[in-house]
Amino acid sequence: MNRRLLLCLRSVLFYNMIVIADKRIPDKAKLNLKRFGRLVLFETSGITYEAISGHPDIFFCKVNDRLIVAPNLPEKLKSFLVKKNISFTEGEQTVGSKYPATAAYNVVSTEKYLFHNFRYTDSKINGLAGDLDLIHLNQGYCRCNLLPLKNDHYITSDEGIGRVLEYYKLDVLFVDPKDILLPGTKHGFFSGCCGVWENKVFIIGSLDHFGDGRKVLEYLTLHNYEIIELYDGPLFDGGSLLFIT
Repeated sequence: MNRRLLLCLRSVLFYNMIVIADKRIPDKAKLNLKRFGRLVLFETSGITYEAISGHPDIFFCKVNDRLIVAPNLPEKLKSFLVKKNISFTEGEQTVGSKYPATAAYNVVSTEKYLFHNFRYTDSKINGLAGDLDLIHLNQGYCRCNLLPLKNDHYITSDEGIGRVLEYYKLDVLFVDPKDILLPGTKHGFFSGCCGVWENKVFIIGSLDHFGDGRKVLEYLTLHNYEIIELYDGPLFDGGSLLFIT
């Protein structure tokens, strides 16, 4: 395939891409995300506590390529998904005002595994898990803390999660989250700063401003990922970036 045709096809794909991100991520990151698709800035009011009120990973998850949304996701966004012909399944549990009622959809799913604290997982997620192996974690905010990469490689900012993955002989890199911004809290979590699409890892911030940035750079480079830093500043936990095609 010639390069011009390839670029044309990629442009069409980006045109059909929807990126859902917290409305409060830095403005420069918003501008850069718009290069990759239709940016939808997400916010809620009166549902949960302020620090995570616009976090996609609190209200959405993907399991076996199925999109699952919290039933109290704002109707405006549900209508947008319907208008764009994006199919989704509504979960059973509403997102609540505090943990663990905030954790039902904060799940990590891969081609092989479903990771979560299964005391809190929404029943629709369990129903769609199919043949996935379930790996229980004590951390309910699993997606905030665990970034799944291809071929069973992971990055986590939770030591407990790291120990569980090591027990299952999965390749995991631990990073210290102390430098990560999440307004209203002591710090955020690494996976909450990121989104993955194909071989690209998008990071809300620059690894130059992160204490374990060199470790992350080397790990992602080793596994052939392109790193896209969305602005030149500290890593910002926006509750993950959700890419939908």
